[in-house]
Amino acid sequence: MPARRAVVRSDPAGPPDRGFLEKQMQRSGDVATKVGSAPERRTAGARGAGLFRAFWRWHFYASFLVIPVVLVLAVTGLIYLFRFQIEPALHADLMKVQQPAGLRAQQYDTQLAEVKKAFPDATVLSMTEPSGPDRSTVFSVETADGATEDVFVDPYQGQVLGSLDPDSTLSGGAILLHGELMAGRWGDAVIEIGACWALVMAITGYYLFVRGRVARARRRTAEAAGAVLRSRHALTGSVLGIGLLFLIVSGLPWTGVWGAKVQQIATSQGSSMWGEDPGALSNPTSTLDESLPHSHAVPWALGESKVPKSDPNQDRRSVATIDTAVVVGVQNGLARPLTIALPAGEEGVYSVIGYAFRNPAKERTLHVDQFGGQVVSTYGYQDYPLLAKTVAQGIALHEGRRLGTANMVLTTAFCLGVIFMCVSGPLMWWRRRPKAAGAVGAPRGRLPLKATPVLAILVVALALFLPMFGITLLLALLLDQLVIRRTPRLRAWFNTTD
Repeated sequence: MPARRAVVRSDPAGPPDRGFLEKQMQRSGDVATKVGSAPERRTAGARGAGLFRAFWRWHFYASFLVIPVVLVLAVTGLIYLFRFQIEPALHADLMKVQQPAGLRAQQYDTQLAEVKKAFPDATVLSMTEPSGPDRSTVFSVETADGATEDVFVDPYQGQVLGSLDPDSTLSGGAILLHGELMAGRWGDAVIEIGACWALVMAITGYYLFVRGRVARARRRTAEAAGAVLRSRHALTGSVLGIGLLFLIVSGLPWTGVWGAKVQQIATSQGSSMWGEDPGALSNPTSTLDESLPHSHAVPWALGESKVPKSDPNQDRRSVATIDTAVVVGVQNGLARPLTIALPAGEEGVYSVIGYAFRNPAKERTLHVDQFGGQVVSTYGYQDYPLLAKTVAQGIALHEGRRLGTANMVLTTAFCLGVIFMCVSGPLMWWRRRPKAAGAVGAPRGRLPLKATPVLAILVVALALFLPMFGITLLLALLLDQLVIRRTPRLRAWFNTTD
């Protein structure tokens, strides 16, 4: 039995009792036959050809990439989730106001004039109504150097309270980290790679959860070191796994490789992942106020609809104002607070965007002629392609806003659970790591792809469906074959099988 003893000594993850280990290996598929079977089959088991240990190894090494990325996403996701509570508390001098007794809010056109006076060289892009009687009006402006700032106005005094670079706020920084790690396209690529391998962690984790349940129960009964933490890690992961899979899939449309390619394919087929408005010659930009529907983008992906324009040849005595646009929006049933994108040039329109934060199905925009004040075009959820409707609903759930308070509570619990998983996983490894230097303590095992064609097909299909996973998997396999297996020290450190 020399080969089996070698496995016992080389596996730092296994319990110290040899008999218990052999039984566990038999249950997990690492030993395909009973003790006393043919030597060649025992050798195959000793080499770690079983699915359990192979999946355990994949789960282990995927964590090195996934944990840092997912931890950042969970923490920044929590900040983003509570941005409407955090930012007013941090910037109360700008975002909160007091309504003097008997005083009504001034007209928005008057407030707009104050913004233009305070920022004479800036271009005002949009205005968002106060979300409550104690909140300020927010104007989004583009400065002379091309930067975007949010300007806050006391609606009762008509006084400019100040401005903020939305990217400099806590939630703004969280958004940039969440989307691209503040590293542009490279950061976006890292996020996408982490998300792809998180799918691998979730799939392998479910396999380990099911196949290892008996062993975990025995370890708890025997009061083995780390047994309780391992069980909690497994149970938490089993609950979070479905949610993690959903968040990954619903977040993929934003990615720079998968999302861009799917959008390109969808556009070529006359569809789109985004309900992109054909009428927005105006730019509805307000980074800090994330109540804007994600569907509003310029230009329209499908390019099949005539862009509505204002008619500058109308009687100039009937020039409309931002207040006119608000009245038109309210008369047409748009929910408040409204966001008004101002006209860009003489042919631009007022784009009146209704509040649809909790329900994307209510997303609707009216385009109002800046001279006559009539509605020249409407665009809403009912006009989206089916794919865009699906993505819009998925994003709302992803951001914790689709189902109101219940969605926020569940998303908060999910983020906290992910943080626990990101901490408990490394802690389990730390407790069972090899005491001697020269090894990372990875489980031994190799996927039996030759003996399991279906598994090989699934791996290839996943690699084709998620290009960043396929590319990084290929690089990892090349590194393993060309470097690690040919370097004895690296081979021992990675605990690589023959």
